[in-house]
Formats: sequence, C-alpha cells, structure tokens
Amino acid sequence: MDCLRIAFSILLLVLGVPEVARGSEALWDLLRAGGHVVVIRHASTEPGIGDPPGFRLDDCAPQRNLSAAGREEARRIGEAFRTRGIPVGQVLSSRWCRCLETARLAFRREETWPPLDSFFDDRSREPEQTRAVGARASERPGSGNLILVTHQVNISALTGIYPAQGVSWSC
Repeated sequence: MDCLRIAFSILLLVLGVPEVARGSEALWDLLRAGGHVVVIRHASTEPGIGDPPGFRLDDCAPQRNLSAAGREEARRIGEAFRTRGIPVGQVLSSRWCRCLETARLAFRREETWPPLDSFFDDRSREPEQTRAVGARASERPGSGNLILVTHQVNISALTGIYPAQGVSWSC
C-alpha cells in the first residue's frame, strides 16, 4: 500500500469513519508494531489564513489557534492511538501554538523542534528545514512511533501531499 493511501486511511481511521475502520486493521497493526514515523498537520483552527504580522511564538493570543472542533479532533487522535495500543515514542512539534496544543491534547506531551516550524512567510527556510525533517523521518525509531506535528506547507514540501488540518499518516 503506498504512502498516500496509508496516510488517507489512517486519517479516516483516527477520525472514526466506520467504512474505512472496518477493513483497515492492518494499518493499525503497522503502527502497533512501532518503528514508524507519523506526520500530523495540526488539528482544525479558527477560520482565517495565517498569523498576524509580527506575532511572537511565545504569545499564543494573536496566533491562529485551534478551534473547539480542532481540540476535539486532537483528543480523538490521541484516544484512537491509546485504545488501539499504538506505542508513541518521541513527539516532536512545531513551536506554533496550534501544533503544540494538538500534540499535548493528542499525546499528552511534546518537544519543540524548529525544523517543523512553518516557513509559509519565509520560503528561504524551506530547503534546510525539509532536509532536516526528511533526514529525521528516515531514521526509523527503534521502538514506539515517532510523531511529528507540523504545518501543511512543511508536509507539502516534504511529500507533495496537501493534507487537511488534523491529517496524520505513517510511512
């Protein structure tokens, strides 16, 4: 099964779409075995595009943050992992508040890692960050699954896939 199909199927599993969940235990079995990298775009945010000019990473108030629906999505992602016994190793997140909150609500922990930060407003950072994330993702974890919580622009640069908010997959 190719990465895109795995990605889409796992997203639907996590979000509880019954017709996919019935026939996709093999996908959960992959994750249950550990050793995979799961990439997640932050959960749904309040409507709007981007963050205001001059915002600071250490101040969540002006940032585009998770909506109530997004907070519930993040909790459901975590619950899906826990109820299926999916081992979660390291959880790395962008420093943006919407990614940090997604990681905390889903996995109850996170470590910031700047290569996962959005480069939407500064595309000059794209090659270096994409190389760093690609290198880290190619180092399969020995146990558990490595979780990377990031932004659409980063995932698209890395994979060519344009994920919706809250999308996750394993490759």
